[in-house]
Amino acid sequence: MTIDFRSVPLALALLSLAACTTSPRAGAPAADASATPTAAADREPDEYEDDDVLLRDHDVPHVVVGEAFVTVSTPDDNIDSPASWIEGGRRMLVATAKATDQLVVYDGATGKRLRAIGGTGDGPGQLRRPNGVATIDDRVLFVVERDNRRVQAFSLPALEPLVSFGQDGLRQPYGLWVRPHDGGYEVLVSDAYMDGEDAQGEDIVPPLARLDQRFRRYQVEERDGAWRARETGTFGDTTAAGAIRVPESLFGDAANDRLLVAEEDVPTGTRLREYDLQGRYRGRDVGAGQYVAQAEGIALMQCADGSGWWVASDQFADRTVFHLFDRTRLTHVGSFAGKVTGLTDGVWLDARGDARFPEGVFYASHLDEAVAAFDWRDIAAALKLPACAR
Repeated sequence: MTIDFRSVPLALALLSLAACTTSPRAGAPAADASATPTAAADREPDEYEDDDVLLRDHDVPHVVVGEAFVTVSTPDDNIDSPASWIEGGRRMLVATAKATDQLVVYDGATGKRLRAIGGTGDGPGQLRRPNGVATIDDRVLFVVERDNRRVQAFSLPALEPLVSFGQDGLRQPYGLWVRPHDGGYEVLVSDAYMDGEDAQGEDIVPPLARLDQRFRRYQVEERDGAWRARETGTFGDTTAAGAIRVPESLFGDAANDRLLVAEEDVPTGTRLREYDLQGRYRGRDVGAGQYVAQAEGIALMQCADGSGWWVASDQFADRTVFHLFDRTRLTHVGSFAGKVTGLTDGVWLDARGDARFPEGVFYASHLDEAVAAFDWRDIAAALKLPACAR
């Protein structure tokens, strides 16, 4: 089912956020020292659960790269995934807020929180548990809503709802990747459907034979002023080697007919698996020797000569490690961690330069309550990467 929102008034107006006072986290640059979360976090930053995997307990080779900024902490939002776009020469940053059912908009150069849109519901412009988010062509924003079991598209920069889709097939969607395709956009969505819970409340992964619909693909396009979406297929490997037991993040490289998907199932072995863009497992895994905590967000720095680097997060609860792999060979080239950034879910890499980030910027969610930014120049210098032609 596809719903075109172009003819439906925007359900919710933009929400202006009043500023209060706060103290920035020790060691973290504050994006806006006059703003504060509406309530305290469930636990202190240095307080961990017994089963948390901590970088401080593991000898993972990495360099330290200081954050360019960390946005103001808003624990009530439960920040999950970032994305960005350019608006009138100004970079804008957006992040999904799972607990408040909103999209939070920041200044992409400073991290200052500007506004939020959304609100709880299933109407146009409303959200339920927004998770993965992606922007494309500075024209459209796509967001996955787990509890509405759909993907919703918004116009940029106005952030007006355009169309929603996926309700007829998606069961528990989380992540997405978008690319230009056939005059519109192809959207690949991960679907973490399970077979209920066991006595301890843990998800039961379906049998291998039923993992063939772990990903759904859609074609989205505008015709005669109206946006339409249609499902064009499903895929998922059902072999022990290639199946994805716990899916979320995925990212593609069309030039190399490659799709990397994160296997988050730790007992199986958390890592990235390589598929082609038709959804076939290529028999190769990435990062099996590097991942320790859990594979999460994936991004790609693409250089004009065909080179580049995959950047993927290893979700330690205290400080996330970001592993870099060669774009074409998929070999590990190094890892870095921020000074404070931890528990990262989604990531986003915007390679375009501006006055603040001339060589691009890498964004990563932080402790479910903020977004951290890393200047690509700092990453490249710390890992001694060659220049990346744009």
